[in-house]
Amino acid sequence: MINPLNPARMRIVLVLQGGGALGAYQAGVYQALHEHALAPDWVVGTSIGAINAAILAGNKHEDRLVRLKEFWQRISHRDSIDMTRVGDAQRRSNIWLATLDTVLRGVPGFFKPRLFSLFPAGLAVPPEEASYYDTSELATTLEELVDFDYLNQPGGMRLSVNALRVKCGSLHSFDSQHQRLNADHIRASGALPPGFPGVRVDGDLYWDGGLYSNTPLETVLDDTPHVDTLVFMVDLWSSEGPEPTTLDEVQTRQKDVTFASRSKRHIEDYVNTHTLQHKLRELYARLPDTAQNRQQTEELIALGCDSTMHIVRLPYAGRDWHMAAKDINFSKGSIEWRWEQGYQDGLRAVKAAGWLAFVTEDTPLVVHELPPYERSTV
Repeated sequence: MINPLNPARMRIVLVLQGGGALGAYQAGVYQALHEHALAPDWVVGTSIGAINAAILAGNKHEDRLVRLKEFWQRISHRDSIDMTRVGDAQRRSNIWLATLDTVLRGVPGFFKPRLFSLFPAGLAVPPEEASYYDTSELATTLEELVDFDYLNQPGGMRLSVNALRVKCGSLHSFDSQHQRLNADHIRASGALPPGFPGVRVDGDLYWDGGLYSNTPLETVLDDTPHVDTLVFMVDLWSSEGPEPTTLDEVQTRQKDVTFASRSKRHIEDYVNTHTLQHKLRELYARLPDTAQNRQQTEELIALGCDSTMHIVRLPYAGRDWHMAAKDINFSKGSIEWRWEQGYQDGLRAVKAAGWLAFVTEDTPLVVHELPPYERSTV
């Protein structure tokens, strides 16, 4: 049965940034796609995006939302008040307490403080222990919520997670299409120093891929052969914002700018390359048959110059009171609010379905922004 939201059967890709507790927004976006039969064929993630991605790829279709909700329920801090029944000032105070609790006690099933560690004193420790927190509990959580045997079976949802190789500073993509993935690959993608320790994979130490590029869109753009693709790209950090005036605003703005998407530059490079490839094929086609050969023809066909990529950008719009620590705010009320916002934004994207509009065959890429909220006429 053909899905009217994807009649051309385009490959569907979900691209997930790093962003700690903000990642609940990604889960809400996925729920909207799930309910409209737009589950991805390929999910690409970094940091918390890698965790969400692994849960999706590592479970059967009917179990994905259940496991995703279980993960976020496990790591959320129970609120001392009902966040929906109090004023803004009380909500903010509750969130500060929840965030402080995270700093002091960590998040059960995710990370916990390293007690009696020599690392904070500036002394040398093993590279795998060079951090303020221990993430070994996350490995257990992933093993419980992700069926890695299912994830690594051929024909399932493809998973790619990015991490930074510490020794050389290069970005590496762990891909289920090319190797068998396990919990360490996912933990490596989210090993943000100095809070979290590097994770060793096949002898090399890795840190959070967000240190190199927090939005793994280039993993999709670089994939060959190119085919018609529908990409849902979830942005958790805002590259645009007002000039800050307080210390908290400065720190928040700094973090937003540091981890915001650099997708615009990657998209421009992709379009330019795609256009050049298209022109190359046109010039080659004009050559006489005697000047062409089978190998060159196959190589040019493999470039996939006639493909079109649609990128639907879903930006998290929560300002979180300009809290620099918003990504470690695991308050249950905040998690639920972010999930709901992601769900509603996902529904807006699905309702607009801009990718269904006609584009010419030589259009390499189209970016679709969310439509504005509809105003009530009542």
